[in-house]
Amino acid sequence: MKVSYNWLNEFIDLADLNPQDIGERMSRTGIEVDGVNALGTGLKKIVVGHVLTCEPHPDSDHLSITTVEVGQEEPYQIVCGAPNVAAGQKVIVALPNSRIAGNVKIKKGKMRGVVSQGMICSLEEIGFSNSVVPKEYADGIMILPEDAPTGMDIVEYLKLDDPIIELDITPNRADALSMRGVAWELAAVYNRQPNFDYTDLTKFEANDLAGAINLKVSDTTLVPEYNAFLVKNVTVEPSPLWLQLRLMAAGIRPINNIVDITNYVLLANGQPLHAFDYDKLDNKVIETRLAKAGERIVTLDEVDRPLLDSDIVITDGEKPIALAGIMGGLDTEIDENTTNVLIEAANFEPIHIRKTARRNGLHSESSTRNERGINKATIAESGAFAAEMIADLAKGQLVEGSERVSAIDLTPILVTSSLTYVDKRLGMNLSYADIKQVFEQLQFEVSGDGDEFTVSVPARRWDILIQADLVEEIARIYGYDKIPSRLPSVNAQNMGLTDWQTFKRRTDNQMLAEGFNEVIAYSLIGDNQTTLEMDNAKPVALDFPMSDDRRYMRTNLLSALLEIVQYNVARKISDVAIFETGRVFKWTDAQLPVDETHLAAVWTGNAKAKTWNHPAKAVDFYDMKGIVESVIDSFNLDVAVAFEATSELADMHPGRTARIYAIGQSDERIELGYIGQLHPSIADQYDLKDTLVFEISLDEIYALPKVEVRQAPIAKFPGSDRDIAILVSDQVTNADVIKTIKNASKGGILVDIEIFDVYQGDNIEDGKKSLAYSLKYLNPQRTLTDEEVTNDVARITEALTSELSAEIR
Repeated sequence: MKVSYNWLNEFIDLADLNPQDIGERMSRTGIEVDGVNALGTGLKKIVVGHVLTCEPHPDSDHLSITTVEVGQEEPYQIVCGAPNVAAGQKVIVALPNSRIAGNVKIKKGKMRGVVSQGMICSLEEIGFSNSVVPKEYADGIMILPEDAPTGMDIVEYLKLDDPIIELDITPNRADALSMRGVAWELAAVYNRQPNFDYTDLTKFEANDLAGAINLKVSDTTLVPEYNAFLVKNVTVEPSPLWLQLRLMAAGIRPINNIVDITNYVLLANGQPLHAFDYDKLDNKVIETRLAKAGERIVTLDEVDRPLLDSDIVITDGEKPIALAGIMGGLDTEIDENTTNVLIEAANFEPIHIRKTARRNGLHSESSTRNERGINKATIAESGAFAAEMIADLAKGQLVEGSERVSAIDLTPILVTSSLTYVDKRLGMNLSYADIKQVFEQLQFEVSGDGDEFTVSVPARRWDILIQADLVEEIARIYGYDKIPSRLPSVNAQNMGLTDWQTFKRRTDNQMLAEGFNEVIAYSLIGDNQTTLEMDNAKPVALDFPMSDDRRYMRTNLLSALLEIVQYNVARKISDVAIFETGRVFKWTDAQLPVDETHLAAVWTGNAKAKTWNHPAKAVDFYDMKGIVESVIDSFNLDVAVAFEATSELADMHPGRTARIYAIGQSDERIELGYIGQLHPSIADQYDLKDTLVFEISLDEIYALPKVEVRQAPIAKFPGSDRDIAILVSDQVTNADVIKTIKNASKGGILVDIEIFDVYQGDNIEDGKKSLAYSLKYLNPQRTLTDEEVTNDVARITEALTSELSAEIR
């Protein structure tokens, strides 16, 4: 919330206090201050100007040549591009050698050959955000009131030297979302008395609206209080400049005097209001209820919205005319033809408001306060205050009466605590006098003795309900800095790493050793980040997401890694190898979602860079497969690991993708993940060339049996090598050949199998390929005989011929 220091000073005397000191003191007492800044800081030589003449530029269809009186002896000639500039206007003028927003210097110069002695400024050019500029001035310059003194410094005239204190209000302190609330807070901090002008409700409570409106509240648990006030014969026009400036300083765009007054009261009292065009209420009925199935409403932002039966709506007795506490309907909006205004001041059940606002993406100043709570003691007063302001500023006729339904109990909440309880929580030895002083500063009634005390909490502090809340108030007002600091007594223990932590750290270190860089991606994703799924995982949706592109928990790691690679490649970093070890989340048949730890990596560009003695080598499937094998080998698994080609993964290249399985002693198959090259269409989406990826489940791997690695002595006896070359169908995989060789070998003397040649081409018939293997034999107990090796090779070649239809070359 943005708080005007000058406006705040109207509620509590702060003239002797520096705004920076106020901000620092508030931060130390529990309400964080993001900054204290005046909008006019840095502006120089900008004044009120009076446009005397305005003529079209002879060499431009959008520029005008003006002469502007700026309080000097002679008027200035200024070339202006604003479409709404005209003679007779009072405008904002930056003189030669002036400084506008952003520390931009304005110099005397020429525009299309015509001398321009300065610039006529828009509100944006003196520091206002475009989001708060009145729509009539959004594409042009600000037109000042006719009585604006020509030549007066604009910082002084628009009060741009007013320090704005920007508060970061936490959800539990919604009482500070108003000028009154902040004034109460400062009154407690500085032990001062706030000064509020309360609206007299006597004339409104004594009468109803004489049948002008029929108010119906169907459920007081959903709408605990509803007040309706009526002002007739109003004139809808722009608000006075002082009111517009206060709204803009608070971050709210001025609309017209009626709407601006409701926003002004919201800022002043923290009470959301809504104004209906009374003449657009067909049945002269205001009824609150839950929406019915199939109902819709077109809100003020001109969006047609479907309603759910959990939405609280305001109706005219038949159809919805407003989303309660969030946004009004287009059918009853205030426009330039409005003459009679019905004002709503109500309280709505917060949970329903929050769900409706989040589902529709309607986060407004009103919905924020209705979600977090309001001061129930000032609901009617705020409505009456707005009605009186409208009658005054819109030249209307106030109807002295109101319609009201209320089920709110304003009896102060009594919370009892003790010195023992407070001292134990704060680690201090406070006296009853200390505690009494704190609550007197807060202006809470307190009674008790030297041990137990009871505090009467007024309605304006609805966040205080239990003993712990009292302790928090005592701590922050007495002073957090006065709480003594003590080091806790801790017996140091060397706990070490758990097995899981050791396992995960080994995984990360292995990937780092392979030359990959570790990244940490965001765990929340949007609807469009669901590529590269290991299975058809149902994503876990957040009930209250921060934004639409962070609505789901991620179901895989690769989607985010591809975005990181895309970002780097777009910045001319062509060789990228990254990995992440992180959690993924998905729904299962159980009632709760599950999470798993995955390892994923992306590799694009060159596996080897070009040097003087060899060319660059682009990364391919076997490079990435080697990385996966290296990582899996580091786990010392007591299972076989197989890579099986697959074309079932839609986002992967159908001929260069494999699923990864662990095969146990009983041939049980456990899927660990997949590896392969991105499908060309997916690579194009990310502006990538050939890109290799893998993603495996570390939870599945961690659960597999391990073998204990023991160092064996170097063999004393020589081994023997034999090479075999075979011709097989191109559908036969290396894994098939290796498996056949291992099953055929007997005696345990075959210790290693290496493939050293793969050939397809000339002299090889179509559909065939040539594979060459080196078989390594060793018996650590004695010297091998040539007969043993020859017999084993014969068994292997026979098996290859019979099982794989191989031709021995």
